[in-house]
Amino acid sequence: MEPILSPKPMLWFLSTLVFLSSLPCSSATYSAAEFNTSFIHCLINTTSDSSSSHPITESIFTPNNASFSSVLQSYIRNLRFNTSTTKKPLLIITALHVSHVQASILCAQKHNMLMKIRSGGHDYEGVSYVTHNHVPFFILDMFNLRSIEIDIETETAWVQVGATLGELYYNIVHKSKIHGFPAGVGPNVGVGGHLSGGGYGNMMRKYGLSVDNVLDAQILDVQGRLLDRDSMGEDLFWAIRGGGGASFGVVLSYKIKLVRVPETVTVFQVPRTLEQNATELVYNWQYFAPNTDPNLFIRLILEVANGAETLTKTIRATFVAMFLGDSKSLVSLMNETFPQMGLRQQDCIETTWLKSVLFWDNMDISTTPVEILLERTPQYTLKHLKRKSDYVRKPISKAGWEGIWKKMIELENGAMYFNPYGGRMAEIPSNATPIPHRAGNLWKIQYHANWNQKGKEVEDQYINMIRELHRYMAAFVSKNPRQAYFNYKDLDLGINYHGKNSYYQGRVYGYEYFKDNFNRLVQIKTKVDPNNFFRNEQSVPVISYMGSVRIESEKSLLYTLLFLLVLSLVFESKNYIFREEC
Repeated sequence: MEPILSPKPMLWFLSTLVFLSSLPCSSATYSAAEFNTSFIHCLINTTSDSSSSHPITESIFTPNNASFSSVLQSYIRNLRFNTSTTKKPLLIITALHVSHVQASILCAQKHNMLMKIRSGGHDYEGVSYVTHNHVPFFILDMFNLRSIEIDIETETAWVQVGATLGELYYNIVHKSKIHGFPAGVGPNVGVGGHLSGGGYGNMMRKYGLSVDNVLDAQILDVQGRLLDRDSMGEDLFWAIRGGGGASFGVVLSYKIKLVRVPETVTVFQVPRTLEQNATELVYNWQYFAPNTDPNLFIRLILEVANGAETLTKTIRATFVAMFLGDSKSLVSLMNETFPQMGLRQQDCIETTWLKSVLFWDNMDISTTPVEILLERTPQYTLKHLKRKSDYVRKPISKAGWEGIWKKMIELENGAMYFNPYGGRMAEIPSNATPIPHRAGNLWKIQYHANWNQKGKEVEDQYINMIRELHRYMAAFVSKNPRQAYFNYKDLDLGINYHGKNSYYQGRVYGYEYFKDNFNRLVQIKTKVDPNNFFRNEQSVPVISYMGSVRIESEKSLLYTLLFLLVLSLVFESKNYIFREEC
């Protein structure tokens, strides 16, 4: 018969007790400074082989460093998470080399540190640079890893995750005037989060999502190994194209497929109020926009505005479009299939694909040089903001629209951005990538709440307002589950505290973001990161994660219980070890 305790566990118990009894009282807890020192020593030692050419010390910023605040704030895009009370990281690592990323992964596990991975900082809830779980953490900032290698012959490019979309677009067009990439309209958005979480833009009806045009990737896994598509396997490659790379590892770069764009594209922006027949236009837009020529993308923006002739509030519907072709062809198409708008030649602007990016970012394309796309600092004023999302699968009646107008005017603040689907988006299977929102969706809604004033009271007012608008729209959007877009992070859908209920907490938001693809994501996560090291407030959970202790067998459970029993006896035994000496 096997003894109750084998020699190895018993020896471990005894050595642990000796160690505990040797500790001075002051070492019962580490200070942040002491912890940082230990962690930094690990980082330096782990990168010692490459330290001569790539010293990690140049990439480490602690709160004592004069540049700490500027490094932290430089990629915060939501002022809600840039306050004096916002929980700050213990340190920031601005990786300059792959070895710095590897060391961050390995040392964070060794020291039980929570790691936040940031590229562009555009995640709406700031989960890449703040914690909502109130646990100590550090930031692995990828903005220095931003190389872009374009190969026009193969119509591909390798782009590191710290690059911005503006940098990527500029570099593509620098090599070819007839190539582009289907991604977002915000040039300051980081490639890393954008591609790993889906990525869409005004060419999605022609070419699909950004992740539909990803051919390969490089990722560092939980063991610090650098893997490509072949070595990571098709499951993991599938997961990091829409399921969020930060749940599975640290994505270093993506290989993307470039797409063809004409030398001339056409854009327009046409506003109409209720007094200018906006209701009729919006009603017809919902049938036209998802079913028209895939070369045409018409976004609809709904917001409250002042009436032209009275002091009463009205609704302004703004139609913002890009057409992959010339203005004459666009006007002809619109007059034939959407005559209600009455689009005229003078409403249109012919430009290049690259300059159209400036138009969509609300810049004057006639005076703004395209080199501004290389600027990593946003050209707009940062605001406090809250975003939510929805998908619409059935057209809304005119009576429904009238009710929406009434509710929006009642709330006064808040806007909705409608992005039409159809075209290529309806042809790609819902399980081709983790992003399931394909055929059957007419458009996606993004709810906007922006404000400039500081303070919790103002914040609550705006957030409650956009939540009320979101609740009102429940009758018109997808159901069972009510779906949401993963890259429009929304913590209202649930927060995962990564305890024993981690899977069930993750399932709540997971099904809204991924529908049935969530189950496959969980299986892949459990395989590649079974101890749930890569985690955040809305990461993909593992199946059997039970907090910081995993019970592998009945024997290990017995060992754990006995250890806790002996440990409690030590602490209760007349204070002999600790209290007498203190």
